[in-house]
Order: sequence, then C-alpha cells, then structure tokens
Amino acid sequence: MTEGILGKKLGMTQVFGEGRTNAVTAIEAGPCTVLQVKTEEKDGYRAAKLGFGEIATKKPGKKGRGKKEVMPKFKYLREFHLDVDQKIEPGQKIDVSLFKAGDLVDVTGISRGKGFAGGVKRYHFRGGPKTHGQSDRWRAPGSVGSNTSPGRVLKGLRMAGHMGDQRVTVSNIEVVSADPARNLLLLKGAVPGMTNGLVMIRKSRRVKK
Repeated sequence: MTEGILGKKLGMTQVFGEGRTNAVTAIEAGPCTVLQVKTEEKDGYRAAKLGFGEIATKKPGKKGRGKKEVMPKFKYLREFHLDVDQKIEPGQKIDVSLFKAGDLVDVTGISRGKGFAGGVKRYHFRGGPKTHGQSDRWRAPGSVGSNTSPGRVLKGLRMAGHMGDQRVTVSNIEVVSADPARNLLLLKGAVPGMTNGLVMIRKSRRVKK
C-alpha cells in the first residue's frame, strides 16, 4: 500500500467521546486508483501515481467498440512515495482502510485565500498607539527600514501583501474514525483548505513523543 491517499474536505462537525465533545474534520478519502508505479531502475525513485475524482467520459462510438479497455480519467493526480518492501500494481484501489482510529497523519492542502491583507491581519502586528494624537495609524506597520545604511528595505520584511492560497501541511493529526464503507475519514481538529478542496493525507513521518 502507499503511504497516503487523496481526499476532499467536506467540512467540520462534532463527535462525542471520552466524556467530552471533540471538533473533527470530515474528509471523503478515496477510493484512489493506482495509475502508474515508478521504480528506481526506470525513474530513479519509487513512487505510485494515484488518481482521484473520476471524470465521466462519453461512451465510445461504433469505431471505438471492441478496443482494449483504457484507464478512466481523473480530476486529480498525485504521487506518493513507496518503500522498497511495498508491492503495488497499476489498477489497484486504495481506500480509507489504509488508516485506523488512533493513527497520526500529516494533511496537506491549499489554505483559504484571503486576498490583500495588512500587517495586523497577516502577521498579527500590534499596531500603533491609540492615543497621543494618533488618529489614522492604528493598523500601520511602522518603520520598514533604517537610514543611510543600508538605505533600502531588506528582502523578506513582513509587510502587507497577498495572504493565504498557499500549500500548507499540518502534522500529527489524530484519526478519530475511518469508515471504508462510506469512504469517510474523521480527523481531530481543523485541516488546511476550503470545503470541497483537495487534501493529501499521509502517515506521519515525525511522530511526536
């Protein structure tokens, strides 16, 4: 089996257990189809290309009937690393049974885009003083550079700009429930991405002690 699976974020809900209510994120994980297996001999590394979100295709016409069956088309294609001892074949299905309750996973997604934002919202700047004649500088960033030396704004300075819409990975998220019958995965807490957004769920590489 692969180290991970593709899924679609459905949203957040609550589950009751161990005497308290826990916030969980519901993910429609898989089933994914193995489209290609890459090897060290041919490609220089071991990986499996998975397809998720099958796209409906038109039925073949008279000329196309009787030909060799081809792989279905998918909306999303991603690669997952394979260890040396992992055996997998093209056409194989990967589902939620890859995980079980109590496992720790890493979730990767595209964070919610928030457009152009100032320093207070983007980097949690404190803002200017609210007194001593200040009237329009409450959310201003303050000084952005020194005087003669170096005489310019240094690269990488935290300033206003585009916020969100970036690849984000959250590590060591606990699996609350895995239901292969419904392709449903419940993860404790929040995960990056918007509703109906693509997420990649992998087994955690750095498990916290």
